[in-house]
Amino acid sequence: MMKRKARENGAASLPGFLLGKMLRMALLLLCVSAVTFALVSASPMDPLTANIGQTALGSMSQEQIQKLEEYWGVGVPAGQRFLAWASDFFRGDMGVSLLYRQPVSRILAEKLANSLWLMAAAWVLSGVLGFVLGVLAGARRGRWADRIISGYALVMASTPAFWLALVLLMVFAVWLRWLPIGLAVPIGMDAASVTVTDRLVHGILPALTLSLTGISNIALHTREKLIQVLESDYVLFARARGEGTGRILIQHGLRNILLPAMTLQFASVSEIFGGSVLVEQVFSYPGLGQAAVTAGLGGDVPLLLGITVISAAIVFAGNLAADVLYAVVDPRMKRARSGR
Repeated sequence: MMKRKARENGAASLPGFLLGKMLRMALLLLCVSAVTFALVSASPMDPLTANIGQTALGSMSQEQIQKLEEYWGVGVPAGQRFLAWASDFFRGDMGVSLLYRQPVSRILAEKLANSLWLMAAAWVLSGVLGFVLGVLAGARRGRWADRIISGYALVMASTPAFWLALVLLMVFAVWLRWLPIGLAVPIGMDAASVTVTDRLVHGILPALTLSLTGISNIALHTREKLIQVLESDYVLFARARGEGTGRILIQHGLRNILLPAMTLQFASVSEIFGGSVLVEQVFSYPGLGQAAVTAGLGGDVPLLLGITVISAAIVFAGNLAADVLYAVVDPRMKRARSGR
């Protein structure tokens, strides 16, 4: 009876939990877009000089310059421009990119399609390898395997993603010539002729760079959690009963460290997305990160705001998935939530 009531309370509180998260997400997107717009507006960069050049502006008439200023929104109050963008955004219109002269939604769909599979591959690979290495290091605490894995994780945790990207590019693309030097497709090839294999080959180095830098946190966290479990009283009691190391690791170790590792991995979406901005720049990969840099340097406010909103939504979705997963798997989280 009590178990059934607890399940009903947990099921009833889950929609309210999700509704609260959605409201927080809406508030977060509003705040992020407002801060981004304020920072871009406060920047001393002149969009006309950045995109057209001082020499070209000097040869234009005053009427031509005035038309360009109207196009780039120069002289319009920042608050007025943000309110106009926000009202269009809530109606489903993200505006038109000032650099690409295309709807922002179309550009985001194209760039996001390139970046999404890249980040997904790096996210899965870093999570699986990090968890396996963390379990191996924790189970072999103090031995050579633990020293090697811990040393690798500590070095990678302090290694900039762009530096690692340059090293991999130099080794595998320049010296060994095993992989292409950059871009998402072969140079000069027609879009209709590009195969899935071509895209996979061009994405190996960017995905590998993001994976290698993302392994450290999950590996070190899993190692520490497993060591705590193996030093607990119930594991000592299991050893006293004659259970072997392998059975203890499977029955007690993995069961207690898998959920925290999964939660940490879902929360690492922001790190992978942030690293993709630098990695895509190094490999000239036409994804969302490179588009964000182009929009920021070119003063393309509608595109930059669209990328900011999408990236914030992706990061929030990763954290939301971690919270929901924890609440579904661990009944104590449901009871705590219903009690609040």
